[in-house]
Formats: sequence, C-alpha cells, structure tokens
Amino acid sequence: MSKIIRIGTRDSELALWQAKTVQSQLEHLGHKTVLVPVKSTGDLVLNKPIYELGITGVFTKTLDIAMLNEEIDIAVHSLKDVPTLLPKGIVQAAVIKRGNVKDCLVYKNNEEFLSQRDAIIATGSLRRRAQWLNRYPTHTLVDLRGNVNSRLQKLEDNNWNAAIFAAAGLGRIGIRPEQTFNLDWMIPAPAQGAIMITALETHDHVLAACAEINHSDTEICTSIEREFLNRLEGGCSAPIGAIAFIKNEEIHFNGILLSLDGSKKIEVQRTVALGEHKDLAEICANYIIERGGKRLMDSIKESSKEVNIYSTKTLTEDQKQLFHDDVVSKSSDFVKIGLSRMTHKVIKPMPKNVIVTSKNAVEALLMNFAPQELQFENVYCVGRRTKRFYERKIGKVKHTENNAKALAEYLVEYIEGTEVTYFCSDIRLNTLPNILKDSNIEVNEVNAYNTKYDALKIDNTVKGVMFYSPSTVQSFKQENVAKENMIAFCIGETTAKEASKHFDDVRVAKIPTVESVIELVNLHFVH
Repeated sequence: MSKIIRIGTRDSELALWQAKTVQSQLEHLGHKTVLVPVKSTGDLVLNKPIYELGITGVFTKTLDIAMLNEEIDIAVHSLKDVPTLLPKGIVQAAVIKRGNVKDCLVYKNNEEFLSQRDAIIATGSLRRRAQWLNRYPTHTLVDLRGNVNSRLQKLEDNNWNAAIFAAAGLGRIGIRPEQTFNLDWMIPAPAQGAIMITALETHDHVLAACAEINHSDTEICTSIEREFLNRLEGGCSAPIGAIAFIKNEEIHFNGILLSLDGSKKIEVQRTVALGEHKDLAEICANYIIERGGKRLMDSIKESSKEVNIYSTKTLTEDQKQLFHDDVVSKSSDFVKIGLSRMTHKVIKPMPKNVIVTSKNAVEALLMNFAPQELQFENVYCVGRRTKRFYERKIGKVKHTENNAKALAEYLVEYIEGTEVTYFCSDIRLNTLPNILKDSNIEVNEVNAYNTKYDALKIDNTVKGVMFYSPSTVQSFKQENVAKENMIAFCIGETTAKEASKHFDDVRVAKIPTVESVIELVNLHFVH
C-alpha cells in the first residue's frame, strides 16, 4: 500500500468539495494525500430518477469497486447516499463533523404559490416528494436530476414554481440563491449533511489516520438514523426521514415513514439520555412498524413491481394481504354507483313479490325508506351476500339463487301470483326479466340505482382481470382490449357469461365473494 493516501471521490463539484475537505483535515495532521476522481453510475445515467436505476448505492458502487481493486485507499461519500449495509471488506472509517441537515426550497418570482391550489415543485427524492404532498396535496411534483448547478438551471428554464435541495449541498459549493429558505418542517434523509469516509478493513494505517478526524457526536447521531432506516428496510426507494441530535446530554430523535403519494404518514419522536441510546433506533422503528409501517413498506415495494392482476373493484387492505407472493395487484372501481330517489308510489300499494339482485338495490331502498316501511311478503335475491345484507338491514328473504337465470327459472315454477317488482340498475342484463315475461309474469322494473362506467386503461403487463358483475366487464371494454392469454377471473356465472364474449380463458370462483375470486387468482399462480 502506498504511503500516500489515495482519496477516491466522484467528480462532481460537490463531491470534490467534500473530498478536498477530508484531504485538508488529513494533511493538517501530517498525512500525504492525492485525489482520485471517479465517475459513478449515478452521474452517468441522468434520464431516470435515482429510485428507478435499479441498484442501491448508485453513487457509491463505482468507488466501492475501485477500493476493492485497491485503486484507491479511502472513498469520500455523502453519508445519506451510502447503503446501510456496506460491501464485504469495506468499513466506515470516519464521519466528519456534520453540516446543515435541512432541506431548503429555491423558488422563482415569489412565495405566493405556497398558499395556492396549483403549483409545480421539482425534486428527485421520494422522501421530499411524499412530505411535500402530505403538506400540499394539490401541488404537482416533477422529477429533477443532475448536479446542483444543472438542477438550478433546470429550475430557471422550466415553468416550475420551486425546487427542493439539501441546504448543505448549496452551502458547500457557495451557491445559495437569494430566493431560498429552509424547510424546517421537513424531516431530512438519514445522515443528511454528513460526510463519510470508507476504507478496506485490512488497511490499519488508513483506518488509524481516518480515526483522527472522526467526529463522535456526528457518528452517534448518523448511526442511529441509519439503523432506523435499515430496520425499516428502506433505501433510495422509500420515503423515510430521520434526524437525531445531541443537546444537554440527551439524544433527540424524530423519524417518519410516508406513502409514495404522501397521503399516509407515520411519525415517531423520542428523547433519551446520551449513553442510553443503544436501542433507540430499534424502538423507534418498531413503533413505526407496529402502527402500519410494515404494510406501508410492503405496498411501496409492490408498487415497484409490474402489476400482473387488475381488480375492477377497489380492494381493501385486508383483501390485498390474501394474494400469493407472486401476485402484484392493482385495483380501482370500474363502475360507479349512484342511488336513485324513489317516491312512496313505488311501495304503495305494497308489492307482494320483490326481486333484489345486488347490495346496491338494498342500499337504495334504505336511503329512501325506513326498514319498517318495506314489509314485502316475498323477497327474492341473487347471491348469498345480498341475502345476508337484506336480512340484516330490512327483513326476511324467501329464496335466493346464485345467479339471475336460476332465480328466474325458480320464480316461473314457484312464484305466488303473476306479478313482481324488480329493483334494478339503469344498466342490467335482460336474462331475468325476459324469462319471466315469456312465462306471462309481469315485471315492474324500478330504477333503484344508476351505473356509470369508469374504467381505466390497464398496463400491458397485466395477465389477468378480476370481474364482479357484467357491468364491470362492459366498463373494462370501454377502455381496453382483452389481449391473448389474458385471463378473466369472475365472481359468478352471469359475470363469466359476459366475460366469455371477450376473453378466451374465463374462470369462475367457487362461491360469489371477492375472497373467492382472490383464491382463484392464487391457484393460477401456484400452478
């Protein structure tokens, strides 16, 4: 090993400033050094956000390789860019005294946009994006990459209101625009504002030299922040913030985890005596995890994978947990329901025979009438869930079938009288009323609710679509074409019949529940 300490660094202006700071401190103590600039993947690939580059430590990987090849003796990094787990054989040699930990906002023109509904803010950080959207949910966030100078130029060249930077980065290269202020409410990235030195664990001379410039308080605080990050299993791809500082012999800690869109936030604050902080990061991470953090992290991880199943009905968090590990689902309501206003003429005189084929019809009845007003003699339902819902909210159901066709055939044989009132949607299949009319049973249709198609165009990666009614299939077709090998997973036979008009592979759940459709999806991926 050379007696001259070779300092590896990225070749950006900020990275060189940091490396020169380390160089100055080492040389002040009598050590000979030389700078070795190395261009990193993060600097070369600028057309994607950091979190899309597919590797952690995007700004450190090239220096790690150079060190393992013994082309450099130490590497200087912004500590917030360094993965929480270092490569085998490389260790943290020192952390020098921390600079400004804050994020700051550089804005154009004036600050009026902060009180306005619409504004455009630029940042390449998921953490900054999520915290900004949590505070200003109507603002638009755009991606911003590059070194400090190029990012400032992009802000000037585009119709953005402002961009978010690390205050330390602007200060260190002497560029802090006049129209700038610190975001005191924004929790910084773990170890933001700190400079770290790494070295090979076998190079005792280098480790000893670096230990001379290590700043103990900064090392303690950044270690807590990075352990908190590690225990949440975060990296560049999760909106996690953490800050620890020492004051009056106490360590004060504040950590946060957010959803990517900023709509969900879990925060923790703790203060412990200096020297009693060994478990602080673990305690704070567990606090976050126990309050929904694990589920939030899982959803963030899933969002980075290609969606292979789409549900045409919004799934609950509990339902999403039922999917097999190989299933990456996305969901939205392809059908929007509007309950109709009905007058008392509908139930006066009181119909003897009533057909209800969905929970929507039951909810429409309850919106317009009190349960005691709905004293129908014979109520017929489609689906056990509709039956249970009706009996829980209104009263007894005489008979139920799994689909409309089976119910119609039953009524042809067993209905009392020759007239029935059918509470239905403005969009419905003709099977049930046609069968009844063909058998001389009069059907009085009441528009209990309106169905509006509201489909989204789904990604090409989707291998299967989950359907819950014929109208969800019809809505799907408004925006999408069933691709070859795409599977339709259906809640029942009536839905499957509609899906078979567009899909070659149609599968039907054993029982008409969302959970049963999920089980059907899981069976496909297991086999």
